[in-house]
Amino acid sequence: MPESSDYYRVLEVERSASDDEIKKAFRKAALKHHPDRNPGNKDAEHRFKQAAEAYEVLSDPEKRRIYDQYGAEGLRGASGGGFSSASTEDIFEHFRDVFEGTIFADFFGGARRGGRGARGAHLRCDIEIDFEQVLTGAEKTIEIERHETCNECRGSGARKGSAPSTCSLCRGHGQVQQAQGPFFIRTTCPRCGGAGRVINDPCPACSGTGRTRVKRTLQIKVPPGIDEGMQLRIGGEGEGGRDGASRGDLYCVVHVKPHAFFQRRDEDVYLDLPINFTLAALGGEVEVPTIDGSVTLKISRGTQTGQELRIKGKGFPSLDGGGTGSQIVRVFVEVPKKLTAKQEELLRQFEKTEEPRSEAREKGLFDKFKDYF
Repeated sequence: MPESSDYYRVLEVERSASDDEIKKAFRKAALKHHPDRNPGNKDAEHRFKQAAEAYEVLSDPEKRRIYDQYGAEGLRGASGGGFSSASTEDIFEHFRDVFEGTIFADFFGGARRGGRGARGAHLRCDIEIDFEQVLTGAEKTIEIERHETCNECRGSGARKGSAPSTCSLCRGHGQVQQAQGPFFIRTTCPRCGGAGRVINDPCPACSGTGRTRVKRTLQIKVPPGIDEGMQLRIGGEGEGGRDGASRGDLYCVVHVKPHAFFQRRDEDVYLDLPINFTLAALGGEVEVPTIDGSVTLKISRGTQTGQELRIKGKGFPSLDGGGTGSQIVRVFVEVPKKLTAKQEELLRQFEKTEEPRSEAREKGLFDKFKDYF
């Protein structure tokens, strides 16, 4: 069981949530806390596994009924021991049907496992996009090198017009049996290397391997809302398998170029905005840049340094279709380093109109600092 036994709280749904709402909440939590999106973050990995276990219970009508009636204790021994020791890949594979047909299926190691290792190996590439392209998505052209089935021999490895022959030593089984005392030991056939066949006349185009190395140019679509370090899975664009087996997948790791002014936190965009102290004191309006043009922002009277102002809908779209983030404007009040004679005179006049400082208040603040240190 996870440390937090409140599965509804883990998925951030109401106890009356429908099956579709629970599934959507799990997708959102899986995307947010997946270790590929939070490399090296053990807390994120823990939360990812918590979400998986919560969904395991709440998506099952009988388990959910027991949980609603008796709580986590009622499920002891019935939830399969949880996912605390499971790998991320195993969890994703376990819930594959939840992600099929969605953008999630293209993320985070979502490839089906090949049978007996015959499938081609997976490949990895890196894609770099601009900060602004996270808003709209992008299409990138990449070039990769990979092994593909030889066109000359169609993957057999034998010269055109000929065919491999069955290995005479293992008789096509790929293994040989040897007696060692009262036991029989099976080992890989030393003659065919476990293939079960021998190529007597190798294909000159691939030297008998059945595969050739080629360069390919691919167009990769990067969806809006993608974050730094996420992986896109391009099915069937990896290495070609041997003996004509299917190709592996291509995993594209996305890197987002940092912006000179904007920063990202989940779907929200942050901007530090310096304003002069007269605008902060009197209030007014100021033009603020966003990743989607500029907008007019209202500054209230008495705005303080560090105050955060929210511009709704000016962040990034959520990958799970859960809406769009906001732009958070953090205000910093600038104090002029140099004043003209006129400005200084006006400030002196203003100073005379200020309320007198409270000695008791200043002394109390000083005492608090003294106690702290």
